[in-house]
Amino acid sequence: MVQKVAVIGAGPCGLSSVKACLDEGLEPTCFESSDDIGGLWRYKLVPGRTNIYQCVIINSSKEMMAFSDFPPPAELPNSMHHTEVLLYLRLYAQTFSLLQHIHLQTKVVGLRQRPDFDATGQWDVETETADGRRQTHVFDAVMVCTGHYTQPHLPLSSFPGIESFKGRYFHSWEYRNAKGLEGKRVVVIGFGNCGCDIAVDISRVAERVYLSTRSGAWVVGRVGPGGLPFDTTWISRLVVTLSSLFPTFWAQIPVINDDLPGRIISGRIQVKPNVKEFRETSVVFTDRSIIDEVDVVVFATGYNYSFPFLPPDLQAKSGYRLRLYKHVIPPTLAHPTLAVVGFIHGLGAINSMAEMQARWSTRVFKGLISLPAEDVMVKEIETETRNPLQVDVIPYTDSLAEQVGAKPNILQLLFTEPALVLQVVLGPYTSYQYRLSGPGKWAGARQAIFAQKQRIARPFRTRAVSEEPGNEASSKLSILLAFITGAALFGEKVKHLTIKSE
Repeated sequence: MVQKVAVIGAGPCGLSSVKACLDEGLEPTCFESSDDIGGLWRYKLVPGRTNIYQCVIINSSKEMMAFSDFPPPAELPNSMHHTEVLLYLRLYAQTFSLLQHIHLQTKVVGLRQRPDFDATGQWDVETETADGRRQTHVFDAVMVCTGHYTQPHLPLSSFPGIESFKGRYFHSWEYRNAKGLEGKRVVVIGFGNCGCDIAVDISRVAERVYLSTRSGAWVVGRVGPGGLPFDTTWISRLVVTLSSLFPTFWAQIPVINDDLPGRIISGRIQVKPNVKEFRETSVVFTDRSIIDEVDVVVFATGYNYSFPFLPPDLQAKSGYRLRLYKHVIPPTLAHPTLAVVGFIHGLGAINSMAEMQARWSTRVFKGLISLPAEDVMVKEIETETRNPLQVDVIPYTDSLAEQVGAKPNILQLLFTEPALVLQVVLGPYTSYQYRLSGPGKWAGARQAIFAQKQRIARPFRTRAVSEEPGNEASSKLSILLAFITGAALFGEKVKHLTIKSE
């Protein structure tokens, strides 16, 4: 019987996993290799560790990234700076007394199935503290919450001539701020969120920034109709259902950036195609254009994931991703007592998906959820054709919630609480709806849903404004027009928002 659970990592996924264990009456012990909680959201200057840059603002708004039973403080801005995300995580850990279960500066260096695993499902977890002390612990189950990014992907062999380039080049994981790049000519390679953020940040001080992309991307700002957060307007059960009629519309997860269009239109950033080769002081692009006197190149070329502590047989891959049923549990284990939490990607915050993964996993550990036969799980993994790690957020989370018993019953709510069902279907897709019923039901979920608009509006109320009769009508009209425009974009599949290199 599973009782003691090891949780590896004390970032957002690790914290929600510790809480999920406590909610199910399990005994979690969380091992965090650094000296504090927060994971990626804790800005640090320690070299060799995955980090964020000083200007990072979360892409998802606060309500959309909130844990299902912990609404964010109303006074926090909707698009939080990384320091405010860390504050939210600290409040979460303190409110639910998670800190006492976390061992800081304790790194997991080995994970092995015990000799009697076929009978017990237990694991030997080897840890090492900051002072070098090693210890082996026995656990009934393990939750791996170490995130996506462990090693920078720097494919220098794909860039001929880089060895002759006399300027400075580095991977984006070394970037902290634009200090030292004043007046420089900078090339940023990579058109993801990270590359675009860094290009915008550098463009404020550099002579010129060139942003290289192979295929372009959709670019979406954080501000939506009526000045509300974009994701609270466009990510709802209804909108996602309607957008499924146009499967190519969000086939590629968009880049979230408020400032990039303005930096491009002002000439501070020039979008260029893929890099063909480097010369001593120049960069040659695939369209044969050349930028001379380049000082710095930033490779925002992503990361390679690794779980060095996992046994080799559990690191088998299906394409790019690990072979994990529901993106969580290896299908080949005699006992499903290992879960990888948060190793997914989708159009939206990872927190709510990872939290549901943790809730699902703990009930699998306890035997309350039965998994299919191994061959069935393997077949499902192998037939998955989506982008590596990418899931459709609502269908995926719903599939786990249904097994947990926490998926909102829309039909039942329609007859019992029609006002609530309107919020669940038409309102922002927030995780509170997974606490309305079933295991883990939270008495405050209903109020959290009804009050989310007030929490969204609260940060805007920084001055007294007269209540003029025309203001509300004007606001509603602008929102209506925005929706009509959006519908037209869907219907015509207009692609003029895609920034393409010529």
